[in-house]
Amino acid sequence: MNNTLEEIISKLNSAKRVAIFCHARPDGDALGSGLALCLALQNAGKKAVMCCEDVPPERFHFLPSIKMVLQQLPQIDYDLFVSVDCADSTRMGIFSRRYNRFKKDTLNIDHHISNNGYGKLNYIIDCPASCEIMTDILVKGGFEITTEIADLLMLGMITDSGNFTHCDVTENTFKTAGYLRAKGADCNLINYNVNVRQPKARALLYGRAMSKMRFALDNKLAIVVITEKDMAELGADKSLTEGFVDFPLTVEGVEVAISVMEYKAGQYKTSLRSKGKVNVSSIAATFGGGGHILASGCMLFGELEDVIERLTRAVSLNI
Repeated sequence: MNNTLEEIISKLNSAKRVAIFCHARPDGDALGSGLALCLALQNAGKKAVMCCEDVPPERFHFLPSIKMVLQQLPQIDYDLFVSVDCADSTRMGIFSRRYNRFKKDTLNIDHHISNNGYGKLNYIIDCPASCEIMTDILVKGGFEITTEIADLLMLGMITDSGNFTHCDVTENTFKTAGYLRAKGADCNLINYNVNVRQPKARALLYGRAMSKMRFALDNKLAIVVITEKDMAELGADKSLTEGFVDFPLTVEGVEVAISVMEYKAGQYKTSLRSKGKVNVSSIAATFGGGGHILASGCMLFGELEDVIERLTRAVSLNI
């Protein structure tokens, strides 16, 4: 059950020492919402840290505050744990167990419809980005929105909304973006670094993956595969594959796009996207994953061709 916005704001205002966690392999929305909250709390005179199992991808390092993300939790007597943009507590990776066993208050702020409300306090709103929710919390909570915080919140808005093109974008999404722009958010800087600039290794890996794109189900399903071998040969790391799943969805007639990235031998990180007719959250859920109706993910195990066959079969039951 959701707590009220007033309860969430009251808890943040009364906390003095806060640890913030986001999901492993962080994206722009996880980093943006978590760091925006972290900075807002610090600026309000509180002790706040943000932790993530993985180092943020290089493409986000143009924002100075990205260096604040820690991979170990400092030993402090915290009075509040906050998770952001984390549909399931297990997605916090190494921090999951500590979060779930924390004896004091835990707050779960998220925008994924698959979130089951694992925090002691929960604020889950179905919208394009957790940064849209966080903006509302910070503004109504009386926290100062500096230009640095506005940039972080705009980062999540831009990345998780597909540059405001996803069909779940609402009037409020644009109002929130407009407010952040008025606070100094640099949309040009964010868009260039996130959606335009890329290292040579990513460009080469992208070309190789797309050249081997597969089609199934009367061309309604498109699949791209990224192998460890390809990444090693081209000098690309896993973080560079973010966004690969979006291109197959541009193909006429394709309703569902899937990227299958070899995470390690026998384990594949799978991202699913839909144009709107298919609920990919329900498909991901059959494999223990989740997310949004139009964008979800899951981990699969086994041989590559078997993984692809299982995914194809699951999509066929929903298309």
